[in-house]
Amino acid sequence: MRIRYGIPVFAVVVAIALSGCVNNTTPANPSATGSSAAVAKDSAAAALLPSKIAKAGKIIVGIDPTYAPNEYKDANGKPIGWEVELMDAVAAKLGVKTEYAVAKFDSIIPSIAGGKYNASVSSFTDNAAREKIVDFVNYYTAGIQWAAPTGKTVDPNNACGLKVAVQATTYQDTDEVPTKSKACTDAGKPAIQVIKFDTQDQATNSVALGQADAMSADSPVTLYAIAQLKGKLQPAGTSFEVAPYGIAVAKGDPLAKALQKALQSMVDDGSYKKLLDKWGVASGGIDKITINAGANG
Repeated sequence: MRIRYGIPVFAVVVAIALSGCVNNTTPANPSATGSSAAVAKDSAAAALLPSKIAKAGKIIVGIDPTYAPNEYKDANGKPIGWEVELMDAVAAKLGVKTEYAVAKFDSIIPSIAGGKYNASVSSFTDNAAREKIVDFVNYYTAGIQWAAPTGKTVDPNNACGLKVAVQATTYQDTDEVPTKSKACTDAGKPAIQVIKFDTQDQATNSVALGQADAMSADSPVTLYAIAQLKGKLQPAGTSFEVAPYGIAVAKGDPLAKALQKALQSMVDDGSYKKLLDKWGVASGGIDKITINAGANG
């Protein structure tokens, strides 16, 4: 899944197809892409890098770029978004580069555990279940936000019998909507019909096209989709279940400490807030970078 100091006003623009569908492969506003403000290398953070990564000069980052504005693709298929810029800046703090490996969301954590990727930044909600497999360096907080077709009133707490679109294997798919559905059936009401899609843009489009009654996604993503689909979607209720995002690394990997120190350095020097402000997502910014905060949330 995935608070805010206010409702985000996103700085990037995604082109909308004539059908009114989200298209996360179209180029964004150039002012919102490319490297963020230059950050200075933090020698103390760099000293914490595992020697293998330091020697290679790069961090291999698994990513599912289908979750605008957090991570999506430009016209050439290159991952962009505020989380991509954040990870690039963190790597710069550590004196290395990033190398992104595009993958399906549900394959990323197993790939990190198996050593295929060094890390992942892909809007992962840090929770106790995931912490059994990987460690998380927490860098942001976000809630869940539902959306419905414009003119249709949907209450996320009373959605029994409705069709709700989600991206497969996200927290919304595995925990949030199933829990709501069970509450329905326990009360003798119809279950929520969960419609699963491989990508978030597909889930969003299903609502805009009338194939689903509502969608559930992280608050920055849902609010971005509402803004870009100009009049086709509206918020359904308010944001809830605020939880931390985390950069995933292998369990016990010392890379976590290096990432934590690099991110804290960005917080302390102001580059972190500057980047979030640029993308209009400063609402979920945090002051203290933590590790595995989700299990205690």
